[in-house]
Formats: sequence, structure tokens, C-alpha cells
Amino acid sequence: MNQQNLSALIWSVADLLRGDYKQSDYGKVILPFTVLRRLDCVLAPTKAAVLAEHDARLSLGINAEPFLLRKSGQSFYNTSPMDLKKLLGDQDHIRENLYRYIEGFSDAVRDIFERFDFHTQVDKLAKSGLLYQVTEKFAQVDLHPDHVDNHQMGLVFEELIRKFAEQSNETAGEHFTPRDAIRLMVNLLFIEDDDALSQSGVVRTIYDPTAGTGGMLSVAGEHLLGLNPDARLTMFGQELNPESYAICKADMLIKGQSVANITFGNTLSSDELPGKVFDYQLANPPFGVEWKKIEKEVRAEHEHKGHSGRFGPGLPRVSDGSLLFLMHMLSKMRPAKDGGSRIGIVLNGSPLFTGGAGSGESEIRRHVLESDLVEAIVALPTDMFFNTGISTYVWILSNRKPEPRRGKVQLIDASGMWQKMRKSLGSKRKELSDDHIAEITRLFGHFEEATDGKKPLSRIFRNTDFGYRTITVERPLRDEHGNLVLGSKGKLKGKPQPDSSLRDTENVPLSEDIQTYFQREVLPHAPDAWIDPDKTKVGYEIPFNRHFYVFEPPRPLEAIDADLKRSTDRIKAMIEGLTA
Repeated sequence: MNQQNLSALIWSVADLLRGDYKQSDYGKVILPFTVLRRLDCVLAPTKAAVLAEHDARLSLGINAEPFLLRKSGQSFYNTSPMDLKKLLGDQDHIRENLYRYIEGFSDAVRDIFERFDFHTQVDKLAKSGLLYQVTEKFAQVDLHPDHVDNHQMGLVFEELIRKFAEQSNETAGEHFTPRDAIRLMVNLLFIEDDDALSQSGVVRTIYDPTAGTGGMLSVAGEHLLGLNPDARLTMFGQELNPESYAICKADMLIKGQSVANITFGNTLSSDELPGKVFDYQLANPPFGVEWKKIEKEVRAEHEHKGHSGRFGPGLPRVSDGSLLFLMHMLSKMRPAKDGGSRIGIVLNGSPLFTGGAGSGESEIRRHVLESDLVEAIVALPTDMFFNTGISTYVWILSNRKPEPRRGKVQLIDASGMWQKMRKSLGSKRKELSDDHIAEITRLFGHFEEATDGKKPLSRIFRNTDFGYRTITVERPLRDEHGNLVLGSKGKLKGKPQPDSSLRDTENVPLSEDIQTYFQREVLPHAPDAWIDPDKTKVGYEIPFNRHFYVFEPPRPLEAIDADLKRSTDRIKAMIEGLTA
């Protein structure tokens, strides 16, 4: 059974809930029961051995946990004699027995069901007379790993959480990222390390500060195993949404990952993995979401810790916190001397250019470019994500750039590489095919300029090409007779006072001398102007679209005139026909 059919079978429980539950609340039942059934099936082969070991260790009065974990063969266990099918044998006490079954799980699993607020749903189902029917329905679904592997189960989780998000009128993109986008990011993240990752016994760490349901971590793990079955990728993440966190943690449990590495809470206001650094990082932070609720904590860290904290370079405007996630990830990079780190993050267009010289956004761009951290930025097609149709960009950053990339940034325009989806999912109407992903990966890997006909696809720039200095151009203040008004004190004493109404600014590329620019561009038009050097600021922006703009000359005037004449002749004939 493929994952679409399997998720449809699971979601058919909604037919039982209809009437007693609002449509927007179906997922609150379906998601935790899916997790419970999966864990139920995973533990089934070792159930009897775990129960026998539990009784033996209990009689000796010693801590049974390490022995139970060994017997279960997983990173979790359950000491209750119950399972979903046995629960059906005592219909009158199914609620109490289900509670005891949940209590029999190890701590990490109990936390998952607490985040789902599962007890509340069990109570509601019992009061509605639906608990037995729902339990029976899930007991009939075979989610044993022999029939549904981890990859397929991950896809089922994705499909269910997407349906849950749609039904509850939320944005699915807050929960997970489409797999085609993740596969591209993982390819770009690992391509430069393929040789190192193919070594025997290699162990690497990966971190997602906006983990969602764990899709990015899962795809990265699958990719590395494809490269090297002996490799191990230890996964870390933090997630704010309780349901997504619960699913991510369950997924990690099933895959043998340490669930202590998946933490709950707001990454920006409370880093739950302090001091940890990682080999790789991936993230799809929310686009254009304000950070006013955590402004106090973020500003305090910026002001008191500076560059020893996460937000030293600057703070973006409160209306969009995506660059805060970027800075958080920079703080999690393994130092270059210890092997370094690589980052892949999805951002909207705003971080490329929003904010003038001296603004928080510009200072953050200045920091990553002057520190030579940006390897590449890839423009994706519009309509790629579930919750937005806007233009998006994948940034690849590293503190261990290969020699050819040092001091340079590669821009790749993949906005035209897409195929239409057979069925739209929310705002997602386009997807990357395997060929598209391979082509973008090839462009990145070759690190050279490339075109498709006349249209550029890949361009390479120096870091400094994105920098400029904003100079303040002053003009003298004059009295009503046109005479210069001179300053009477301070540094302007005896010098012309500036007229604030005539004040202007000019952006001078870093590659150009300020005085040369001023003499060529300003003085011919304003011979009395001067530069106030105290107000000069350095800024950085990445005008992505400008670098890929291809001029298309307008049609000849004769052709336009001919079209107009044909149109006016047709209108004239229609009017004459009406008056005839």
C-alpha cells in the first residue's frame, strides 16, 4: 500500500468523528493514534521479552531501564501488558486501560502524548461513545516496519499533518517543507563532502532549529545512507508547535535517534541546545513572521552579549524574524579549525535587499559577506511551498569554503526550473523534478557561470560586489538674499551651514573611490555640494533579479502602429455597423 492510500485509510477515521468533533479538530485524534499504532507495531516483536525482563528486574529491586531498552531493541519500551488489540477485549474499561497503556511507555514517549494533549482527546472520545470504535479502527491498520518502512511512514506523517493543517485553517508550511525542496537543499549541503562522507564509519551531526515534523532531518539521513550505508547522521532539532514536535520526536524514536536531541520551545528566545555546534544545519523558518512577542529577550541578548551571543551583527525589523534564525544557525557552526560547518536555509526575497546601509538587515548581510560565509543563493520557482506563492531562495553558507569559492558568491536562477503538479497542495502548484534537482546541483557543483541561450543561469561575484557606501551630500544654506549662512560655533564655525531640505544621499560601490564618484556624478550638477564624512555608512544588498535581467527590446514602432491601426479600424467598423 502506498503512502497516499495508507494516509487515506488512516484519515477515514474522520467519518467516525463527524458530528461529535469539529472538522478542524480531527487531527487532534488521528495524529496521536497514528503514532500510538506505529509504536505499538514497532514494539510487538519484543513485547513478551520486555515484560519478562521487567518482572525479573522489579523483583530484584534494581533500575530496569537499561535492560528493557536492550530487550526492546529500540530507544524506548513499554511495560504494560496491553496493546491496541488487547484493549478491545474489555470494552467497559477501555479508557482506564488505554491510560495505563500510555503510562507504561518510557519517559520520552509519554512526553510525546503529553504534547498531543492525548488524555483530553481520550476523555472526549469516551464521553462521545467513540473511543472503542476509534481504537478498533486503528488496531486494524498494520503499521509494522516490515510492511511500512521508515521512509514511507515519514511520508504518511507528512500527508496527515498537511491535512490537519488544512482542516484547521492553518498554514501547512508552518509544519513541514515539501520534499522536493528538501532534497535539493540536502544535495547542495552534501555535494562538496561526498568523498569524505563515503569513508567507513563516518559520523556527522545535523541540526534543524525549526524542525517541524522532522522532514528535513529525515531526508538528510536517507541521503547519507544512500551515499554510505555505514555512515551515521546524529539528528538534533527544536520545534515550537506541539503537534509537530510530537510527530518529529516519534519519528526520531522509530529511527533509533536519541529523542533527547529533539527539544521543545521557541528557538529564538530559548535555545534548548546551548553550546552545541553541528556539522550540518538545515532550516525553513517561517516567512515574514513578526517577533514582537520575544523582542525583549532577543534585544537583551543583542545588547548585553554582542558578538559573544547569537545576534551580535544586528537585528532585523520586528515584522520579519527570518534573519534571526540565520544568525542563530551561524552561532551553531562547528569552528573551522574543528572541521567547520555548512548551512542550508530557505528565505524569502526580503533578506536579500530590505534595509539601507546601517540597518539591521544590511549589517547582517555585511557580516555574512565580509566573513566570507555565503557560498551560493539559489532562486526557486514561485508556488513551491504549501503556505505561500512568493519567490523563495535557498542560501548555502559555510565556514570551510573550498579554495575556488573563497571571497566569492554564486547566484543560481532556478526560478524557471519546474513542472506543474498534477494536483495542487495549498499554494504549492509547482515542483522540482529529479532532472531539475540534478541540474541545479550540477550548476552548484561546477561553480562556473552558465547560460541557457541568452538567459544567465549561474553567475559568480566577489563578496565586495554587493557592498556600497551611502554618502550624505550637503548643499549650503542661504539667506533670503542668496548669501551663504555660516556657522558660528563648533566644527562648522566660519563654514557654510548645510541646508537640510537640500540634503541627499548617494550609494557608491565599494569598488569605486568616493571622491572620483563625487566629482563625476555630483559636482557637475551641484558645484557647491560637499560630502559629510561623519555620515558615511557601509551597506550590503544582493539585488538578485537585477543580475539576471535580460533586456528584451520593444517591438518596432511600425509594428505597434500597424496593430493600433487594425484595432481602430475594427472598432470603427463595429460602430458603423451599429449605426447602419
